[in-house]
Amino acid sequence: MGSKNSTATKRADALRSIEAIVQAAAECLGQNPEASLSEIARAAGVGRVTLYAHFTSRAEVVDAAMSRAIDRGNEVLDTVDLTGDPRLALTQYIEAGWHLVDEARALLAAAQRELSAGRIRELHAGPATRVEALVSRGRAEGAFRTDLPIAWLVNVLHTVMHSAAEEIRAGRLTSDRAADHITATVLAAFTPPGKPVPEPGGGAQRQQH
Repeated sequence: MGSKNSTATKRADALRSIEAIVQAAAECLGQNPEASLSEIARAAGVGRVTLYAHFTSRAEVVDAAMSRAIDRGNEVLDTVDLTGDPRLALTQYIEAGWHLVDEARALLAAAQRELSAGRIRELHAGPATRVEALVSRGRAEGAFRTDLPIAWLVNVLHTVMHSAAEEIRAGRLTSDRAADHITATVLAAFTPPGKPVPEPGGGAQRQQH
């Protein structure tokens, strides 16, 4: 019985250590994408030996931190109403999604250095599926263009979001203007050729009535 309790205690301790490391990684990398494993271990309150007992490389730590950020982001995006006018739904998705990208832009920079493009796409599969469904519905309702593939339009949205993060980092854009810039750019890109581009922030709704 004592052996079972001891094993359970060790497992609980290990899980606590892993959670502390992943949280510390998200915080440290969120402030500095070049944060070292020593800094992450120190912030987590564990030694490097403990960190390496759970993660064999910096890439694994970054992967775990990015996975955690995306899981939490998905919880936020699950609350966004994507019904109704697809253009308004897209605007609401951008407003919610942009804040997530903005918060995680340094962490994303670390991920882009450590992880393959394929792995980053894999991690973003959840958000991508959500947008694909919205774009598909928008195309069926005539709100979005059908002359370009859905995957391309989704890629355009995420590329513009990530480019906004780069512009902020370079000092050419402020966080409070980013959502408007992204929305205006993406609505223009998604609008069927020959149709008027709706104004961000309500133009789509006014056109519908």
